[in-house]
Amino acid sequence: MKPKVLISDSLSDAAIQVFKDRGVDVDFQPNLGKDKEKLAAVIGNYDGLAIRSATKVTPKIIERAAKLRVIGRAGIGVDNVDIPAATAKGIIVMNTPFGNAITTAEHAITLMLALARQIPQADASTQAGKWEKNRFMGVEITGKTLGVIGCGNIGSIVVDRAHGLRMKVIACDPFLSPERARDLGVERVELADLFRRSDFITLHTPLTDRTRNIIGADAIAAMKPSVRIVNCARGGLVDEVALRAALDAGRVAGAAFDVFTEEPAKTNPLFGHPNVVCTPHLGASTTEAQENVALQVAEQMSDYLLSGAISNAVNFPSISAEEAPRLKPFILLAEKLGSFAGQLTETGLKKVQIAYDGHVAKMNTRALTSAVVAGLLRPMLADVNFVSAPLSAKERGIVVEEVTRDAAGDYESLITVTVLTERMTRSVSGTVFADGRPRIVNIKGIRVDAEFGPSMLYVTNVDKPGFIGRFASLLGDAQINIATFNLGRDTAGGNAIALIEVDGEVPDELLDRVQALPHVQQAKRLHF
Repeated sequence: MKPKVLISDSLSDAAIQVFKDRGVDVDFQPNLGKDKEKLAAVIGNYDGLAIRSATKVTPKIIERAAKLRVIGRAGIGVDNVDIPAATAKGIIVMNTPFGNAITTAEHAITLMLALARQIPQADASTQAGKWEKNRFMGVEITGKTLGVIGCGNIGSIVVDRAHGLRMKVIACDPFLSPERARDLGVERVELADLFRRSDFITLHTPLTDRTRNIIGADAIAAMKPSVRIVNCARGGLVDEVALRAALDAGRVAGAAFDVFTEEPAKTNPLFGHPNVVCTPHLGASTTEAQENVALQVAEQMSDYLLSGAISNAVNFPSISAEEAPRLKPFILLAEKLGSFAGQLTETGLKKVQIAYDGHVAKMNTRALTSAVVAGLLRPMLADVNFVSAPLSAKERGIVVEEVTRDAAGDYESLITVTVLTERMTRSVSGTVFADGRPRIVNIKGIRVDAEFGPSMLYVTNVDKPGFIGRFASLLGDAQINIATFNLGRDTAGGNAIALIEVDGEVPDELLDRVQALPHVQQAKRLHF
């Protein structure tokens, strides 16, 4: 059955055709995003939802989205999607961060030039029949210092364009490496230094708790009075009230804003000031950018729905189309190893360590770790999934660690899950053989070779004669068939493990009788 995607905002015909060509059914209702009630009523019928900015994906809509697997935003901002609610339900949320990067960078440069030469004010004056040549005295940008806050995809394009304008560029970005700074030809500086030295400042960073009001009254006080500030990134990065006060006092020479704390911006503290240029969030508003992001979101959503490939997800690690088939059996293994450990864990879970040895260490271990944690938590939190698991673990104070190693001993690839609780430490290892089926190969240091079955029994006992016969008799008397029987021990007469796949469910009474057998230490039901 073909996956079905609802498009609730305007998307180009070419993007719709991408879905169809890839084998995805499309329901194009470009005005539906404006009607929350109607959207909530129909969303349960779709595997994917493609949106722009008009559709607001609220918790109520997500609650009704019984089949929804992916939300694709044609654009970079996902403020209109409730990410925590989507994550909790296991819905991948994708954006298209690169389709409008050039357009947004060009808009920032355009606003900077317009601000430097007072183009909008001069245009309005001239078209009003005035000839105020002496009123509009601008400044050159050649040789001026541009401070770039945030040097990611868009910021780096701004840097390149600014070099073409013969500006000196300094940048502040915690993720900008020295090597990348050299490649871009920028000087890395601390934020205070950027504020002190810049003639122009442009912002290209997301809005987070750390970046909210990154330019406030104190920052403005540290700047040159001749500074001009450009914001094409996100409303809320600049304290608009403090900036207006500084403009009124002559502490800032000018500002150009494309984004505002509240949008649509009907009123704003910056409106009406003669040294302010404003545009209505036009950063991505070019024909090329709108087409690029539409095509990109259609490709990304199709890839995920048809092959499991994940790109530009804001709430899950990326999985390329090439690695998805190779990764799939290891994701299954990782989830089942986590589930094995989770079903045996009865006390407070403090820490889980996942070791990847051999070929699997070079795979997408972040995705595998999400699968381990989902399997681990699901016995305790029934609705946890690959997407929500890392957040659920973090909320509960469970430490998750990854270790990668080149060699895997007797195996090409080996995943080992070690769980630490308040009272014990337990580890289980598994691999995927050539048949693509996951297997358990080690439990608590004891070698076994067992496939996962839908219904299994896990028994630990002291290695003494008679256990297998008594155990098999109990199950036979109860008319429960043994499908596979896998044994392992550390030493003769030492600790032993039995992992048995059975047909059907083992009732509580029978489990108690197994537990009561001589030398049995633990008997547990497992389901995979």
